[in-house]
Amino acid sequence: MIALFGGTFDPVHLGHLNMAEQCVAELGLSELRFLPCAIPVHKAQPKITDTHRLNMLELATQGKRAFTIDKRELERQGPSYSLLTLQEYRGEQPNSSIIFLMGMDSFNSLTSWYEWQAITQLCHIVVYQRPGEAYKPNPALANYMEQAQVETSELLLTKKAGHCHFLTGPSFDAASSDIRKLINNQKPMEQFLASSVIDYIRTHQLYAE
Repeated sequence: MIALFGGTFDPVHLGHLNMAEQCVAELGLSELRFLPCAIPVHKAQPKITDTHRLNMLELATQGKRAFTIDKRELERQGPSYSLLTLQEYRGEQPNSSIIFLMGMDSFNSLTSWYEWQAITQLCHIVVYQRPGEAYKPNPALANYMEQAQVETSELLLTKKAGHCHFLTGPSFDAASSDIRKLINNQKPMEQFLASSVIDYIRTHQLYAE
């Protein structure tokens, strides 16, 4: 089973790490791959360079044996379409179950993604719900959920793709956009960021407007 977690990670925060750790623990994974994107399709362009985002992600995941970083979207030309990445992985791992981890905010907007139905046929979607977030489906997403949702993670092993599962463990309330505001306003950020990431941000004076 391969688990993928894409995002801008601008910056990577403890909510991202909690999300990844919960996925690893609940699904019994040996590895989860972070996929930092270069040109996000559904979000604003990152505030800092790809190199800074990657360096902070490496610092935040250092020493965590299950976490690795896949740089293919940073190295690819053009927008970071999840479909292209999943097609590549399916070609590389034709017989493996592929897990695609996302937050509830992204999941609620899934039907606006490029070729979203093709995405659901390439992977299992696993959803992390932050405090205060709610499942708010449109008719197309609700129809998908009726066919795809499984209550237990063990059922993700029964086929290579097509299921959807909501994680059930404790969640962590953090958003990169809010953290960038804290940094710009010189507010404490220790509860949201790893100390190594805080040091990096201060050293390079990131997010200061």
